[in-house]
Amino acid sequence: MAEAPAVALERGINTSKKFVRVVRRQKDVRKAQDYWRTLGPGLTTGAADDDPSGIATYSQAGARYGFNFLWTAAFTFPFMAVVQEMCARIGLVTGRGLAGNIRVHFPKWVLYLCTFLLFAANSLNIGVDLGAMAKGVQLLYPHISFNFLILAFAIFSLSLQIFTTYEKYAKYLKWLALVLLAYVFSTISAKLDWNQVAMNAFLPNIQFSKDQIFIVTAILGTTISPYLFFWQTSQEVEEQILGGMTTLKLRRAETTEKEISNMRLDVWSGMFLSNLVMFFIIAACGAILFPAGITNITSAAQAAEALRPFAGNATYLLFAVGIIGTGLLAIPILAGSASYAISESFGWKSGLYRKLKEANAFYGVIILSTVIGLVINFIGFDPIKVLIYSAVVNGLIAPVVLILIILLSSSKRVMGDLRSSPLSSGIGWFTTLIMALAGIATIYSLFS
Repeated sequence: MAEAPAVALERGINTSKKFVRVVRRQKDVRKAQDYWRTLGPGLTTGAADDDPSGIATYSQAGARYGFNFLWTAAFTFPFMAVVQEMCARIGLVTGRGLAGNIRVHFPKWVLYLCTFLLFAANSLNIGVDLGAMAKGVQLLYPHISFNFLILAFAIFSLSLQIFTTYEKYAKYLKWLALVLLAYVFSTISAKLDWNQVAMNAFLPNIQFSKDQIFIVTAILGTTISPYLFFWQTSQEVEEQILGGMTTLKLRRAETTEKEISNMRLDVWSGMFLSNLVMFFIIAACGAILFPAGITNITSAAQAAEALRPFAGNATYLLFAVGIIGTGLLAIPILAGSASYAISESFGWKSGLYRKLKEANAFYGVIILSTVIGLVINFIGFDPIKVLIYSAVVNGLIAPVVLILIILLSSSKRVMGDLRSSPLSSGIGWFTTLIMALAGIATIYSLFS
């Protein structure tokens, strides 16, 4: 029996609607895939900023002052993103890492001072992160030896950098960055008062006491960190080499606007993820630990343990997983950025795309930095004191390196028509001023 015209028409319309929905879903999937492919050095650099030492700093800010410092996440985001975009732009356009450019265009003593301070700060941070990762595992498996864990993590991190091809290594770091979402989910599972969170998200609330100034300084130091500058620039060069531009001449060929646009999307996405996670960590500890009177957090693992009785196992487990994952991401970047800086300073062969026998000195610095971090844990240094020393070193080096970055990225002689805009340079100079004041405040707080 023939189908009625009205029924046939309705069936045809429904089929067309289904077809349109399928096409739209396919387009959305392709857009998401294109976006994921665009992400790279910017994403991993931003994610590495939320390492276990950073988590400890943000946890302390929330535990001691509640929601008072939530605004710092939104406040630091544009400064951090603009600086990292400058670094990425330098790498893309010049085909050299940051230290390599400083060596060419500035006095060598400035470069040597910056790189060795960077090496010292990064080695201290590696020590804190190794200890935090071991404590994070012990939260889940208390019977495993602390010394065994830090040794295992150090060996695993070194093996990943030395014996894995850069292409695979970059993919591992990229996927590992997603572990940061554990902190977002852990905070959401804790059932916060989001009205209170929103009220403190953008309005500064600081009393300029010695302790509050130090907290702001610590947040700035762990958010806008010199090791990120060197890593970002060198990773842009590594990506160029991965794409077939194996000589400086090829890398210095004209960079396209499309490449700059993709780089900007990558960098701003990575910095947004970093500051989003910072926001959620401060919110979780401010909502849960601060009202309970738990105000002295000395490590990321302690923050996870303190959250458990109040926020439940889901928050606790996600926090613990986050500590381990961010440590695995950050330690290679801390060691690698120091090695890029020192190797480029002395003109040594460098790059994770090279094999060990091709770049002995480059990998030697990575090994030395990691070993120093390992030894710090065996000696038994107080992790908070190590973080303070690291913050002081960062406070000394960050303004100097920022000045060099701005001068390089805004120079027509170095960057040609792709130099940074006056607005970006202005934001860069303002960031430098903030970091200089933060460094002075840190040193003053230690000796006053």
